[in-house]
Amino acid sequence: MFGFGKGDTNSLTMNKAHPESLLDSSAQDVIGKPIDRIDGPKKVSGTATYAAEYALENVAYGYLVRATVGAGKITKLDAETAKAMPGVIDVITDYATFLRNPQQGGETGAPTQGVEQVAYYGEIIAIVVAESYEAARDAALRLHVDYAPSEGRYDFQTHRNEAEKPSPQQIPPYHEQGDIEEGMKQALHRIDVTYTTPSQNSAAMEPHASLAVWEDGALTLYGAYQMPASDKQQLAKSLGVSADKVRIVAAYVGGGFGSKLGIAPESVAAAIAAKRLGRPVKAVMARQQVFDATVRRSNTEQRMRLGADADGKLIAIGHETITSNLPGEDYFEPAGMATHFLYDGENRLITHDIVRLDWTLSGSMRAPGEAVGLIALEGAIDELAEEIGIDPIELRRRNEPEQDPEKKVPYSSRMLIPCLERGAERFGWAKRKPAGTDRRGDWLYGIGVASAARSNQLQKSAAKVSIDGQGKAHVETDMTDIGTGTYTILGQITAEILGLPIEDVIVHLGDTDAPPGAGSGGSWGAGSSGSSVYLACEALRGQIAKAMGVDEPSMTLKDGRVIADNRSVPLAELVGDGMEATGEIAPGRQEKTFNQASYGAHFAEVAVNVVTGEVRVKRMLGVFTAGRILNEKTARSQCLGGMTFGIGSALTEELVHDPRNGKVVNRDLGEYHVPVNADVPQLEVEFLHERDIQANPLHAKGLGEVGICGAAAAVGNAIYNATGVRVRDYPLTLDKLLEGLPVV
Repeated sequence: MFGFGKGDTNSLTMNKAHPESLLDSSAQDVIGKPIDRIDGPKKVSGTATYAAEYALENVAYGYLVRATVGAGKITKLDAETAKAMPGVIDVITDYATFLRNPQQGGETGAPTQGVEQVAYYGEIIAIVVAESYEAARDAALRLHVDYAPSEGRYDFQTHRNEAEKPSPQQIPPYHEQGDIEEGMKQALHRIDVTYTTPSQNSAAMEPHASLAVWEDGALTLYGAYQMPASDKQQLAKSLGVSADKVRIVAAYVGGGFGSKLGIAPESVAAAIAAKRLGRPVKAVMARQQVFDATVRRSNTEQRMRLGADADGKLIAIGHETITSNLPGEDYFEPAGMATHFLYDGENRLITHDIVRLDWTLSGSMRAPGEAVGLIALEGAIDELAEEIGIDPIELRRRNEPEQDPEKKVPYSSRMLIPCLERGAERFGWAKRKPAGTDRRGDWLYGIGVASAARSNQLQKSAAKVSIDGQGKAHVETDMTDIGTGTYTILGQITAEILGLPIEDVIVHLGDTDAPPGAGSGGSWGAGSSGSSVYLACEALRGQIAKAMGVDEPSMTLKDGRVIADNRSVPLAELVGDGMEATGEIAPGRQEKTFNQASYGAHFAEVAVNVVTGEVRVKRMLGVFTAGRILNEKTARSQCLGGMTFGIGSALTEELVHDPRNGKVVNRDLGEYHVPVNADVPQLEVEFLHERDIQANPLHAKGLGEVGICGAAAAVGNAIYNATGVRVRDYPLTLDKLLEGLPVV
């Protein structure tokens, strides 16, 4: 990389393998280490500034108003009483309809000119602005709205036979290969079962919040958003302004899990209100509004058909999914994502259909597709193993494909079987007993296993890295940290390649004035944004070598010093007034010529009370491979979170829709039951060594979501092994188990 100057751009499109990585030859020895999060002290001390916490002068407070019918038209919105209340500044109902982009988690707008069709119960239709939050909330509760209700579609089962094929997207909704019907006829062993999963909510700790301020015709929005670069484009389009007039700041985001991928109602409402009033406006969703008017994970009905020969070799795989969404929306829960490549089998059918319902918009939630799709696939695999009479791990081993069974391309790296074998060894799988036979007093014990798989993606991303006159590095990108450890990961990559102590790297995130990063979503954050930082640092190494007067390969950077040609010089002495470079990464041919995915294996032990049907998860183990592990501690934390998600999906989480109007009935954390500390046992995580030279220069693959993939299925399979009762309607609540439990 000899010959770079200040401000150079180092770009890479992944059109071929990247076998050499600076992370393997650098000397600082910080990459991969379990370094504490560099943003941790700010978060635990309360000094990390979240969207609702920016201290601006003269802020007005907005409170959102929701529709109280499931379908119909607003005929009148009488705001005069609310406007007359003390402290109320305005009631705004005529802001423009904005994007509804389900792939990015977008939302719908409020009534234009006070009259608008209501798409679902809880849709945001107005914002009340006041001098205090309390005054705005009080007035919003007194706002009188008249509706002309219309007949809605509120019950999935009633309309399931009217499901339609979605429009083709980046994820094709249909794949047919061979003859599934003939394959099932030829199979000696067959499974034909249906699994159902309910709507779910991301339930991030931080509610959606926006603080909008206009200055000289330009908007700055302090928001709780995962992908500022694309959110900026959405917001600009919604407001009818050019993107260069919009800046989004999201330095800290208190969780998202997909719900903050795209703009939500409060962002546009705050922006329009701030423009109208000529002063900053803060709009923070109440927890109930988060459940009402941000995206849900769609409910699913999944028919699984598996056919195997006498040796347990799959000859037919059918995965047919029905999901739901609002009329006109193309997004579908891609439950068959992992089924495309996880197991061999020549006759294949994978479909996705949509039932149009007047429910809250469905969109991406952590591991969209695999999180619920693997509940069905891995449950059916467990059932097939029971039908054949072989060990579930052995069945998976016999169906390990040599290449992608549909695309006929090689895997970039694949260590599913080693994950299963290592997990079995650690968990004591060999001691597993036949279903329903391990009774200890009033408790039935069982253990279960499930595979984990999540496709790896590389997204276009850019970052600028500079070195100041004191030898400290500064990283700038609008990439976000939603609790995943991005600050620390990007700091470690920079420290490793530039040979700096981690405390000499300052990372600036979540500001669209910086180069556009990949954003936090799809488990692509570290691989994409990390690669752009890598490339910027690679360019800086070239500049440093030139300043040192040596060839870059002969130079060692360590502890803030440049070592070469029998000299050791402080980095600060070589950079002058400073150096900077920008790195840009983009996907290329490698994502098409190889199947790239992260893998793992979940093991769970449960105890089920024969009297009450209560399920207790006793222990869980996850063994994963995701290329290079960039930080062992943050990686482990992500997998622990995913496994906890899996426990929730298996046992407790369910959005309940009122069949009369589509309203989300359990719209707070008191009634929507996420796992609490008492529900979560000691969880163990292990990573197997792996490098993926086809993925990116880091040789790392996505990790944030693979921890949830298959976790719920492992719990479900363990419940079957404990009780001999197979329940396919998730969550697996005690009422669904009681009838099949043995008489006390």
